[in-house]
Formats: sequence, C-alpha cells, structure tokens
Amino acid sequence: MSTPGFARVEDAGVDHFGSSNAFNVSQPCTLTETGLSEALLIDLLCKHLYDAGSLDTSRLMERMALAGPVLDELLAFLRKDGRVEVLGQASSGGGGLRYGLTERGRGSARDALARGGYIGPAPYPVERYRELLHSQTIHHGGVTGKEMQTAFTGVVLHGGMLDQLGAALNSGRAIMIYGPAGTGKTFISSKLIRLFGEAIWVPHAIAIGEAIIEIFDPQVHKRVDETARPSLRLDQGHDRRLLRCKRPVVITGGELTMDQLDIRYDPYTRQYQAPLQLKAGNGMFIIDDMGRQRMAPAELLNRWIVPMEEKKDFLNLGGGRHCELPFDLILVFSTNLNPLQLADEAFLRRIGYKLHFDYLTRNEYEQIWRQEVEKLGIPYDPLLLRYVIEGLHQPEKVPLAPCHPRDLLGMARDRQRYQGSSGPLTPQELEWAWHNYFVRLQGTEQGETP
Repeated sequence: MSTPGFARVEDAGVDHFGSSNAFNVSQPCTLTETGLSEALLIDLLCKHLYDAGSLDTSRLMERMALAGPVLDELLAFLRKDGRVEVLGQASSGGGGLRYGLTERGRGSARDALARGGYIGPAPYPVERYRELLHSQTIHHGGVTGKEMQTAFTGVVLHGGMLDQLGAALNSGRAIMIYGPAGTGKTFISSKLIRLFGEAIWVPHAIAIGEAIIEIFDPQVHKRVDETARPSLRLDQGHDRRLLRCKRPVVITGGELTMDQLDIRYDPYTRQYQAPLQLKAGNGMFIIDDMGRQRMAPAELLNRWIVPMEEKKDFLNLGGGRHCELPFDLILVFSTNLNPLQLADEAFLRRIGYKLHFDYLTRNEYEQIWRQEVEKLGIPYDPLLLRYVIEGLHQPEKVPLAPCHPRDLLGMARDRQRYQGSSGPLTPQELEWAWHNYFVRLQGTEQGETP
C-alpha cells in the first residue's frame, strides 16, 4: 500500500551484512551444534519421510536444511530403533541412499503430526534467535542527513521534514506520523527502510521448547540470495536454517486485530503462526490508519507500552507458556486523526517523535505535477496547472494533496485512451477527471478524497 503523488526512487541495493557479520551463522555439523533436541529433529525427519514416501540423503538435506553428518546421526538412531529402512541407492548419481519409514516409523510419524503439523526446514533455537536479533539490530543510529537526502531524491516534502525523520530513526523510539488523508504518510514511512541497506538473517522457523513457529514469510521477507547454491562441502557455508533477506517492512491497517499480535495456534493445521511484529523483527512495523481498527485505540496502544519501554516483547504460547523476545524494530503509528483523540498526553510522551504531515504549498504541488507529466511523457503546461489550482481546487476549497496530480492526470489519460485520442491534455479532460475523482453528496459543495 502506498500513497501516490511522490516521485519514486529505486530501493537501495542490499549487498552487505552489516552488524549481522559479527554473529556466527556457520553450518552445524553435529546434533549438539543445532541447539535442538534429538526428539524434535527425529519427529521432524519422520514427518518428512511420511510426507514424501521416501527420500534420499540429498533431498533430506534440502528439505530439513541440515548438513549430512547431522542427518547421519538421526538416521542411524532411527534405523537402530527400527523406524527407518534403507530402500536402495538413489536413482540420481549424487543422491546417496534412499530411506523410507517402516510400519513402526509410520506410527511415530502419525503421532508426531498429531502433536504438531509443521513440516519444513529444521527450526532455529529461540536462545540463538535472541542473540541474532541483538546482533543485527536496526537501532544502530547510523542514519545521516546525506543519506536521507540521497534516499529521498525527487520526493517533495516540507522543509525540515527529512531532518525530523532522520533524527526519529536514530532515536530508537516509536514514531507517530499524523495528518490529513492523502498527504503521503504511508508512502514516506514505508520508504524509510531504504536507509538500512544491510542484509539480515531470517530463520525459516524458530523452536520454543517443542513448539515450532514459522518466521519467514515470502510476502514480508525479500530474499537477496535466491539464486545462490548451497555449498557442496558439508563443513562449509552458512546455517541453511537461515535466509539472507532485506530488512522487512510490515504494514497493517484497519484490518488489524489483537490476536495478530500474539502467537496463534491453528487447531486444524496444528501449527503456530508468528505475530506480525515478530515477522517485522530487525525491520519496520507500520500500523496505518490508527484509530480505524476494530479494537479501541487505547487497547491497541496499551499493547505496546512494555515493548516500547523495555525493548522486550512477551508472547503467549497458550497453556500458561510465555516467551520473552527482543523487540527490535522501528514502530510507526500513522493516523489521519488528532493524536489526542487516540491517547492522552501521558501515553503520547512514550512515543518519541510526533511528525505532522500537512497539505502542500502551491510551489510543492507544482513540483509534483511536473514530475507526473514527465513520467507520462506529456509536455508541462503551466496554464493547465493554473486552471487545476485556481479553477478546480480553489473554488471548491479542496486542499492541495500529494496524491492529486498523479490521480487526476492518470484519469484524464484513461479517458483519452478510451476515446482513442492523444496529445496534450485539455482543461475539459482535467475537469472530467476531477468530477469522477471526488465524492459529492447532495447538498454539499466540497468534494472529499476517497
């Protein structure tokens, strides 16, 4: 989700690891080095074999993201215990032996699936995950004014706003962005992540006791090494339970519910689902349209008091089980409402920066208009812009918002294509777009942006 009307620049490249380099992510080559219990890994291996029917060593390595020596330990135990049998050599040259479950093994797999439905790469132990989050913290305070100017080249903002945003990012505290609809709050806040170009490690899943919670979400985490091939040497390479990704951005709006902020258990799939803020770890979590959620604003804001102050989040796994994890992310509240309608001054003081986004000046509106006509490949006509401002905005008392130029110009071009015409836009075409863009209720004189 983004707000139109701002010139976009390409995302900053991600070509280094930054602070995550200091953390040891080498591939574990023994069962002990995985940090996981033998029982958990045996259950997971049995579920993979039950799911696939039979697997050779290379496919087991790929599916479980573990090195051969670790799997050899597990398979040796399962063969000795009569739960796994060798079915012969793999058909492919380098696949190794092919394994399948015995009847006893299939019973163990069914029992394991009854306890937990997760079938995926081996999880990362929660104790190491805490260390990982700390090692690649987003709160390294390294944003400079020059970097802000580079990242937002071509973006039209009020004077001083970039400096405010940069200082807010370096503070490590939560940020509230407020102002009228259409003023670019979501667009700008979602692009702040480009100031943090280093790649981070994200686990496929983590293990809290015997519970496995998936962390990696392809809709949130963008991999930067998808074409990389695993090392052929079993004692080399990084831990395959971790993926190299860009820092994540999670944006949620009025659809947000309180249960999405805690670990959820699905009784049908028998799997645990990570809360949104856990998926946003070492990145940014933007709560858009604050005040439009189903719960009261105070209830939602109160959820963040402890994480904001103590930099820790306490998650509930059910059955009286709780887990403490670092709260390492940039938390952004974005709202069209007056912040005092959402919380009292005592709570607002806990949010370090409150940044007000307002409507544009005429000069700022013109800058965006020029950017949009250039992107559309049509000539800039100052008289047409003057007509839009003085003939449409001013008579109907519609403030100048960053989203208006792109939307109005785009709709006028839509009409041209429909009619099979081309060439410079006319005032009549812009007026047609205007009347289709704004909502008009009987008895009102002023349109409102949808």
